[in-house]
Parts: sequence; C-alpha cells; structure tokens
Amino acid sequence: MNDVIIAGGGPTGLMLAAELRLHGVRVVVLDKAAEPTKVVRALGLHARTAEVLDQRGLLEKFLALGTRHPVGGFFAGIAKPPPARLDSAHAYVLGLLQTITDRLLEEHAAEAGAEIRRGCEVVGLSQDDDGVSVEVAGSGGAGTPLRARYLVGCDGGRSTVRKLLGVGFPGEPSRVDTLLGEMELTASPETVAAVMAEVRRTQLRFGLMPLQDGLYRVGVPAAGVAGDRSVPPAFDEFTAQLRAVAGTDFGVHSPRWLSRFGDATRLAERYRVGRVLLAGDAAHIHPPVGGQGLNLGVQDAFNLGWKLAAALAGWAPAGLLDSYHDERHPVAAGVLDFTRAQMELMSTEPGPRAVRRLMAELMDFEEVHRYLIERVMAIGIRYDFGPGPELLGRRLRDVKLSRGRLYELTRTGRGLLLDRTGRLSAAGWADRVDHVVDDAPELDAAAVLLRPDGHVAWAGEDQADLLDHLPRWFGAPAAG
Repeated sequence: MNDVIIAGGGPTGLMLAAELRLHGVRVVVLDKAAEPTKVVRALGLHARTAEVLDQRGLLEKFLALGTRHPVGGFFAGIAKPPPARLDSAHAYVLGLLQTITDRLLEEHAAEAGAEIRRGCEVVGLSQDDDGVSVEVAGSGGAGTPLRARYLVGCDGGRSTVRKLLGVGFPGEPSRVDTLLGEMELTASPETVAAVMAEVRRTQLRFGLMPLQDGLYRVGVPAAGVAGDRSVPPAFDEFTAQLRAVAGTDFGVHSPRWLSRFGDATRLAERYRVGRVLLAGDAAHIHPPVGGQGLNLGVQDAFNLGWKLAAALAGWAPAGLLDSYHDERHPVAAGVLDFTRAQMELMSTEPGPRAVRRLMAELMDFEEVHRYLIERVMAIGIRYDFGPGPELLGRRLRDVKLSRGRLYELTRTGRGLLLDRTGRLSAAGWADRVDHVVDDAPELDAAAVLLRPDGHVAWAGEDQADLLDHLPRWFGAPAAG
C-alpha cells in the first residue's frame, strides 16, 4: 500500500510529491493526461516561490532558464518602480513558462523517488479508518483500485476529488470572460508593440506575448460570459474579438490551443475530510491577475508536505495536520479578495477607473506600495500562532550566517533552531530539529525555531519557553 496518492501532476502535485519523498514517504502521482501539456498557462514565479525553491536547493535550475523582472507594476498593472526594502533576497518575478516549471518539478519529484503515472484519472474513492481506496480509469491505470493511507486532490479547479468528497465550493461566478490562446501571426513585432501600447491604455486584459517556435500567447476580452467555459471558443470568435478590441486581428493563424477563463472566485469549504485533502486549484480558484495561482498552489504543497509526512511517521502532535486548513484557507481567501479587487481596478468603467487613479496616487507612498507588492509576492503572510514577537508566524527571509546562508541549512526539510546564544538545546527532538549555533547578525532575535516550511514557530532566548513550544510543532521528545 502506498502512503500517499496524489491526484494531479501539475506544479502543486509535483511539489507535494517531492516534499513527501524528502521524508521517505511512499507516494504515487496520478495524472489523467497521457503526456505533459505543451500549453503555457502560467508565466512566472513570485518571490515566495523562489524562496521555497531555494530552501530545497532547486532555485539555480529555475534561474538558469528564466528571466528576472522587477516587481513594480504587478498590482493591477499599475506601473510604478519597484518598492524599496522588500523583505526578501529574491525581490523579483522570475519569468518562466509553466511548461518549463512543470518539467523541472517533475524531474525533481522523480529523482526524489516519486512514482508518476500518466493516463490515470481518479473516478472514485472511499475511505475508512486505515486509508483511502481510489478507483482509476484511463490508459495508464484502469483495473484494480489503488490503496493509500492518504489521498490529496491536486486536480485543478474542476477537481474530481473535491466533487467526490462532496466539499462545497462557494464563491462568486464570473462576470467577465477572457479569450486566451497560442497561435502564429503575420503582423510585424513593431505593429504588435504599437497596437498593444495604444489598446492597453484602457484595456488591461488585452495582450500578445511571444513564446517559442514562432508562437504568440494572445489574450483578449470576450464579448460575454460563456455558459460552459470548458468548451473552447471558435477561432472565428477569437479573431472577431481581436478586431473589435484592437482594430486588427494581427493576421493570426494556426492556433495550437484556444480557451476562455473567467474572473470567478471560489474557495473550498474544507481542505480536509478524514484522510483526503485538497490543495492548489482544487481548493481555490480566482482571476489570474497578478499571476498568483500557480504560486499559491506550490506554497500550499510546501505547507502540507511536512505535516502529512509527520502524521505518517507517527510523531505529529494533535492538530498538526488540521493546521494545514487553518493556515492556508485564510491565505487563499485573502488572495481571492485581492485578485477580485485588482479585477475591479482593471475595469474600463468610469467608477473603477477613478478608483484606479486614486490607487495610483496612494502607491506613491512607499509603505502602501510595499504592502501591496508583498501581498502579490506572498512574502507578507503571517500565520496566526497566537501572541508573541513580530517574527512569530512569519517566514524568515534568507539571512546571512557565518557559515553561508540560512536557506542552505533548510534543505533536509527538518525543523531548525537557529541559536545566537549558544545556550539553548533541542536535544529531545534531534531526530526532527537541527540545532545551529551562529552569530547571524541579520537575525532580529536571540534565537528562532523554524518549522520545515521556514515559518517562525518561536523566537526568544529562554530555554523553558522553547521547551513549551517544541511539542506544539514537533511532537513529544524522543524517549531518553
């Protein structure tokens, strides 16, 4: 029997698989697609995702294939210089096609020992006190049901796992649709640039971006809201909308992929039902403005992986696995509000445009601009761990140490006690927590206890206080 079955082999599922393998968990990833998609859905990675990759020693592979862009302009497309003093060593957006992100994460998960089965679609599930049975259809997996101790649905916004669980997915329906596709065009790059500069003065949901092999990614507002968004638009509809919005269809031809998306916001009522959990788009959907979707899913996986591994290993304290919902559900709710607000600011209506002008003025205040960008980049998140110092609940940026960098010490996926005093001890948890004594001049505390996801679980210098906090996140001390 497997320890964990993951439904969905996108970025969320692959990141989760790798995190579980870091702790020796037996994991199989089921993806209904027979082969990796060539469709480019997401275009970049934000600062917190870059930190996550750095914490696991993966970032250099991604940097080598991407382009670093300044973070100014990522809130509702309001053009501003990047704010100063962002609390991250990775204060940029890494431009990278999702097809490349998918490939790198799949390679990482496979190298870590995850089993990845394609052509396998989850069509049924049942659970009991000991595990979950999963019915699988498709060319790669029809036949005997699979069995695991846990199942995680990372199978997208139309998640089969969520539907089989009967978990509600309330929210706001789409009010506007956008047509999106990949195609070739005959217009010159100069024509494309000139038309884009003019149209995007008012219509921020319009754009053309060169990809690879002569293809362009083209987005244009739809004429209305589709009743069934799973049905792709006809190419004639696409060209008609280009002419209506831009005055030209740019000579588009040979479409490789056409789709439509809306601005719906929906959030699963629960992220866990017994031994089945939800992550990524299976748990939340929202408008793509700001590019937060892929990043939010990868960060879900980073939060869940070590907790699920702890439950399987038997040392998880009571409530640790439920803290996944408690922490990530509010984060997703905030992203839904934040993207909806940005969609309002991108409207062509007079009222929203007046508010947009006001927001542009407010963003000239450095603190306002920094706050908004940190929301987009997900580096302003603070989980509610109760009363305590300002650092408590926040992820810690990559501070310099006498022996190198903090993130270089987090690649085992274990907890970390970073101790400037040299007087503290986590001896009873040495199998789960590394103790590092270092002067760490950039650290704004005498010592911090970091969870495996890099969030500060405790800060201070009192040994008795530390011993009160260790069991909350790392269970009972080892015997002896």
